[in-house]
Amino acid sequence: MTNATSSNMTNKIDHPQLCQWLKSIAVDRDKQAFTEVFSFFAPKIKRIAQSKINSEALAAEVLQETMTNVWRKAHLFDDSKGAATTWVYTIMRNVTFDLLRKMKANKEDNLSDDIWPLAESANIEEEVFSDHIQSRNLKGIIETLPENQQQVVKGFYFMEMSQEQLAVHLNLPLGTIKSRLRLALGKLKLKLGEDHD
Repeated sequence: MTNATSSNMTNKIDHPQLCQWLKSIAVDRDKQAFTEVFSFFAPKIKRIAQSKINSEALAAEVLQETMTNVWRKAHLFDDSKGAATTWVYTIMRNVTFDLLRKMKANKEDNLSDDIWPLAESANIEEEVFSDHIQSRNLKGIIETLPENQQQVVKGFYFMEMSQEQLAVHLNLPLGTIKSRLRLALGKLKLKLGEDHD
């Protein structure tokens, strides 16, 4: 990669770079390439999904499902047939449609009852604000953990990935993810003190 390309990457990721990352995911199961693709698409997918579904929780679900499919199906991407962005957004659209179809089919379920009252909660802004302060302090403490434990904690709490998704994302056995998370949480508990259980 040339210096010109790497300096441009901060402003704009170009199509060949996305294609290269997708190829690396397909051929080498390259976790760094997946992280780059995830970082590039995550805010866009979340924003689009939220505008369609009008729920942050479901938008996060669309994001996770889309990126899990990108990881699993990277070998199906063919850059001679279209742009990487088109391919990823097509996956996102299908995931969104599936979710909306499922919600429509389960209209009688309590799904909407679980979500909407929470969003209308009077204390929500206060909770979000105090959570934000705590998460800033927490991030600093998380940085003191060993790298492999940091990855698991950040993926689980900040990227809201399930343990199963993290196992796929990091290409590790589920048991390893669980034990790293347990070790990390034990250390965090000691550093934060019992009152932040």
